Amino acid sequence: MAGEENRASRSVRLDHRQVRVLAHPLRIRLLGALRTDGPATATTLATKLDTNTGATSYHLRQLAEVGLVVEDPDQGTARQRYWRAAHDISSWEASDYDDDPDARASVEWIQNEQVRLYTGHAERWLTERATYSPQWRDAAGMSDSFLTIGPDRLRALNDEIGQLVARYRAESPDGEADARQVHLFYAALPAREDNR
Repeated sequence: MAGEENRASRSVRLDHRQVRVLAHPLRIRLLGALRTDGPATATTLATKLDTNTGATSYHLRQLAEVGLVVEDPDQGTARQRYWRAAHDISSWEASDYDDDPDARASVEWIQNEQVRLYTGHAERWLTERATYSPQWRDAAGMSDSFLTIGPDRLRALNDEIGQLVARYRAESPDGEADARQVHLFYAALPAREDNR
């Protein structure tokens, strides 16, 4: 099906080199900004991320060397180079890098950075939520659950949630009143034995 092919082409399973390149504070922010806000120049990204154009240009080239960003052929001029994310989704399996200590350390850094960013986003929401409409305050939320489940069923649960999110991502918000970008957090982690 054409839609499935398009979704697959917008997803990448990070190889060892890609994950090592992505494990950098500015590079992960650059890729995130291009994914959420769309194509941009190094100058625009430098302003948005409060850095300088030289550093932004250098790190965009590093991301481009491993295929995580590409020049946007539909925008720009001879003097202005626009970049876009090559994929909407990056993924990996925890065991993908068992044979590469540097890639494994890179994944650990990326995951720690994700948790830091998620925590910051959640704290901002809790601080600012009173400025949102009642509909948004009631629709947004956080919760947790405990399940007794084995790794095969946990994999199936994660796959099913991924399919549900992909379906919502693919559906157009046209006609949906007050539609806006939402940051969805999801983690399924083994609980500590003492459930603390």
